[in-house]
Amino acid sequence: MRIYLLPLTLTAALMSPTIAHAEEVNHYQAKSADTLEQALVNFTEYNDRLKRLLAGDLNGSDLAQVHELTYTLENALAKIDAEVEDMAESLEEVHLASERADSEAVRKHGTAYLGAAKKLIN
Repeated sequence: MRIYLLPLTLTAALMSPTIAHAEEVNHYQAKSADTLEQALVNFTEYNDRLKRLLAGDLNGSDLAQVHELTYTLENALAKIDAEVEDMAESLEEVHLASERADSEAVRKHGTAYLGAAKKLIN
């Protein structure tokens, strides 16, 4: 019976440092991205921070900083993704309205689409 316990004991012993390390990971408060404009500001700023960190040797402190800034980048990307999805829906409305030759709908949805898209490119 002891022979069967040996693999389990070794597995548990090898996993314990990993488990202990995983418990040490801190979770940080991310900057919010309530608007597309704020998401783009955070996206730009935190990508620059990540780029600077990646240019170095990545010691423990650097890795902690990378971990921390990913929370804000994730928030920014989620907001950007939601806004781009809305833009795609507006553009689809433009497309469908143009097929129906509905100039009012083309103007309405086209204006909404361009207003949102402008935030991405400016």
